[in-house]
Amino acid sequence: MRLLALTFLLLLGAIPCGAQEMTTTVVPVVGSVVGTGQVRWKTDVEIINDSPLAIDVALELASAPAAPVIFLTLGPGQIQRFTDIVGQAFGADAILSPLRITSSGRRPVMVRANAYAIRGSEVLPFQPISVFASGSGYPVRILDGLGFTDETRTNIGLLNLGDRPADVLLALQRLPGRNLAITRLRVDPGTLLHLAIQQLFPLITEGHGFAVVVETFSPETFVYASVIENANNAGTFVAPRVGAR
Repeated sequence: MRLLALTFLLLLGAIPCGAQEMTTTVVPVVGSVVGTGQVRWKTDVEIINDSPLAIDVALELASAPAAPVIFLTLGPGQIQRFTDIVGQAFGADAILSPLRITSSGRRPVMVRANAYAIRGSEVLPFQPISVFASGSGYPVRILDGLGFTDETRTNIGLLNLGDRPADVLLALQRLPGRNLAITRLRVDPGTLLHLAIQQLFPLITEGHGFAVVVETFSPETFVYASVIENANNAGTFVAPRVGAR
């Protein structure tokens, strides 16, 4: 699909033949899904062209069925806002997927994303989602401040945008270097796994102050966590920090 996006940008004339300059940004997870407590989770996204030139942009739900793509052109300084990007931009529902943004030019467009839950007519607190540059993966990444108690729950996301399966090792720790449990997974190409931490480490029944060390040698992988308060569904997105072997 990244090749398809490039092909369309070439057809649009945004990239001169032979130059093929483009950049890719990844929002690791967007969605329109029903979660715990029958709240509906949605994601708002802003695409901002802060350059002095018009740019063409391809937006792709990279792990959704058929990986749908939409295209738009942004003039200098123009902002495109999507409220519930899965529903508004793609006309879809019940989807959880990374959003891959491919744009013409030497530097990426600016992207902002927020996830939030809706309960009846009440919109619950926004959860800003970190945005990653393509190819920014490291062999070892660490997710801090995780827990699963009566008050909070944690989901962990593992995303593989490469063209080969990614073998991933996850280690649960409270103290650096001391593993409480280890899980190994294979993530297929173009796949997002969004799992409760208890599914990854079923022998650990509860606790807080955990870290998960994620190790893989597949470069086009992304990891994240989301810690959610059970009482009000307020969430905190946890971006990884770089670790050492």
